[in-house]
Amino acid sequence: MRRTRILTAVLALAAGLLAGTPPALAADSTAKVSLAADTYTWKNARIDGGGFVPGIVFNRSEKNLAYARTDIGGAYRWQQSSKTWTPLLDSVGWDDWGHTGVVSLASDAVDPNKVYAAVGTYTNSWDPKNGAVMRSSNRGASWQKTDLPFKLGGNMPGRGMGERLAVDPNKNSVLYLGAPSGKGLWRSTDSGVSWSQVANFPNVGNYQQDPSDTSGYASDNQGIVWVTFDESTGTSGNATKTVYVGVADLQNSVYRSTDAGATWTRLAGQPTGHLAHKGVLDAAGGYLYLSYSDKGGPYDGGKGQVWRYATATGTWTNISPVAEADTYYGFSGLTVDRQKPGTVMATAYSSWWPDTQIFRSTDSGATWTRAWDYTSYPTRANRYTMDVSSSPWLTWGANPSPPEQTPKLGWMTESLEIDPFDSNRMMYGTGATLYGTENLTNWDSGGQFTIKPMVQGLEETAVNDLASPPSGAPLLSALGDVGGFRHTDLTKVPSMMFTSPNFTTTTSLDFAETNANTVVRVGNLDSGPHIAFSTDNGVNWFAGTDPSGVSGGGTVAAASDGGRFVWSPAGTGVQYTTGFGSSWSASSGIPAGAIVESDRVDAKTFYGFKSGKFYVSTDGGATFTASAATGLPSGDSVRFKALPGAKGDVWLAGGATDGAYGLWHSTDGGASWTKLSNVDQADAIGFGKAATGASYQTLYTSAKIGGVRGIFRSTDKGATWTRINDDAHQWGWTGAAITGDPRVYGRVYVSTNGRGVIYGDRSDTSGGGGTDPTDPTDPTPTGACAVTYKITNQWSGGFQADVQLSNTGSSAWTGWSLVWAFPNAQTISQTWNAESAQSGSTVTAKNVGWNANVAAGSSVSFGFTGNWSGTNGKPTAFKLGDQACTVA
Repeated sequence: MRRTRILTAVLALAAGLLAGTPPALAADSTAKVSLAADTYTWKNARIDGGGFVPGIVFNRSEKNLAYARTDIGGAYRWQQSSKTWTPLLDSVGWDDWGHTGVVSLASDAVDPNKVYAAVGTYTNSWDPKNGAVMRSSNRGASWQKTDLPFKLGGNMPGRGMGERLAVDPNKNSVLYLGAPSGKGLWRSTDSGVSWSQVANFPNVGNYQQDPSDTSGYASDNQGIVWVTFDESTGTSGNATKTVYVGVADLQNSVYRSTDAGATWTRLAGQPTGHLAHKGVLDAAGGYLYLSYSDKGGPYDGGKGQVWRYATATGTWTNISPVAEADTYYGFSGLTVDRQKPGTVMATAYSSWWPDTQIFRSTDSGATWTRAWDYTSYPTRANRYTMDVSSSPWLTWGANPSPPEQTPKLGWMTESLEIDPFDSNRMMYGTGATLYGTENLTNWDSGGQFTIKPMVQGLEETAVNDLASPPSGAPLLSALGDVGGFRHTDLTKVPSMMFTSPNFTTTTSLDFAETNANTVVRVGNLDSGPHIAFSTDNGVNWFAGTDPSGVSGGGTVAAASDGGRFVWSPAGTGVQYTTGFGSSWSASSGIPAGAIVESDRVDAKTFYGFKSGKFYVSTDGGATFTASAATGLPSGDSVRFKALPGAKGDVWLAGGATDGAYGLWHSTDGGASWTKLSNVDQADAIGFGKAATGASYQTLYTSAKIGGVRGIFRSTDKGATWTRINDDAHQWGWTGAAITGDPRVYGRVYVSTNGRGVIYGDRSDTSGGGGTDPTDPTDPTPTGACAVTYKITNQWSGGFQADVQLSNTGSSAWTGWSLVWAFPNAQTISQTWNAESAQSGSTVTAKNVGWNANVAAGSSVSFGFTGNWSGTNGKPTAFKLGDQACTVA
């Protein structure tokens, strides 16, 4: 429910694209590339939500099939059995990071296995790539993609309007997509494979949030914002004749075709002066309902209306729950009860104070009731109760004065949907979470309905920094919008974000290496201090004092003993302090805006980096001296860290494709640097517990190595690297932060830009070691093996399965080929992390290049989607060469 929504990648990526530098002077020529694979299990450190949910889509023909879209964090499918959400776009890779922004979703009512997503994060220069339409025939388990000749804006103004993407409910090979930026209306007639512009559509839109914005963000034409079919005007297999389209134009918001898109006209008699955020058609009642706002949202909007259009007579009726003169908000969220024609609901999406409002009518908008009313100001009477015990941080630790309450009913409530099969279930999205109820009809009988977060599994925070101290909580996070959390248990939602103060966004945090109870964080706040300290490992906080001129968090570093701090805030130069920031002094010799870090051994040594120069202070941050080293990245898309336990041991990652880019290592406090020749590109570096028998801490990096982008681990100081993620687990942009766990070998925490904090654990818990994956004498896989075959998802005619193959012998494998027979004539349609072939019922799955090497005691996993009919039994026997495997 914050008033900002950020993209941590934008500035870093922009800096990376523009940066350039001479080649590095030193390189490690002895290091070798080893893309050995290790099998990891990936999960979220649970926060549950944390971002804007602008769209919820229920399938109209299959019960319990629902999807949610987020502005930067991908798309999700509802799992009714567990009442959780399953992420669907984790396979989006680094180069396509913008495709984690989802501007629209469409679920096919004719074939519920099919789902479509229109993806792309920004329409301006921040996102270098065009948008795309992704299509899936297995409910999002795997995707195919068609690139578009224009950009889409999942995180642009107006993203809560919609849905812009729609499937014809009678002829499902036909889809429409409304484009922004004056690109018009587009149509596909081959189930989303190819797209062409609807040339005769008369209006591409003209509304801009702020025409004077030179960045292109607020000045973009918001374009075509929704498409709605009147399913009653078509028959099965024939295109629906009547289609309504919403346009971002204050004077001309709604258009209609009555001949399946051959011709289009402006709908006569429509209201003007507002934008139609939603157009929801109730074919049974014969009405098109429309929610209007004077602005595009999702934050702005000061006036609004709700209208009803009679499709048979063309009559318009203003059914606004509140007279426009009394609104200070716009309307957006809009839904009808498919089980009870005439029941309609709408939201006052932009009402921040004292709360959002939800309106309900059971007589087609003739009369309305509200989710809450005043008894006598400022006392409220609520028709609902709120239970946020599963996500207690949603109270924000606040204690507001009436009429404001905590937790809030919401804000930015642009998505609101009644389950088409269950009048009691409603879900709605806010700027912070996804709420729902399962006893909605209590509203009509005078009772109270219960609202709870329905968001588990949907993780949508943007991560700026991560820390894993050697004692205390295993994870501290710096996040956009919700500040950050102290995780004592990664599987549980923390009770509260960092408070006292609550930063809207935490930009950096650090702890004292030899006194992990001392923690510092910095961040952004509309008014108030931008720095806070903790002396109990982040449990409790107190605010520091800002030096003059501070306007934002910047970066911060704690001395190894916690006795002093160096801060590089936005708005002024680098500062240092002893104690807890009651007063600050300007550091000399280092430019404003430098990135700062501390040596993890010497309490008086701090480091900085700015525009290709590395800086060192040995007097607690009072004075810095520029290192004479050259060849480092010339831009500021750089992250560096000092190794715990070794004075002057520093690793630096970053750069740009048009200059120096990679991973550098210094053992003399930055006086000289060695560039690792086996790392093509690197963007973040972190350390974790050393492997058994290793003398150096484990390195983790988000990097490109051997031509492959991924998350990599090295147990030998960067001489060889193991890719530990796979193509199904990429999470878009992961360059902000990475750290290992100093207490658990192999555990790594990965930042994402919208998918929260991902952590990975090795499936093999032996503590590391194993054979050299590049040794040609390693034997072929003839030893003992074990297989776990698990069906992870199943639907009518289709299923998804994961297979784990374990090397239970005493020798390493340098390649593997697993064979089994399906018992019920199942067929494989798509495989990941393996190559598969099928002859009759017999399937052969072979390693791909990066996961050929499996050490003794380790395992490798792959997955596939398939088809089944009648029965979907599990295979009972697996063979690796001539060796029968144990089946778990």
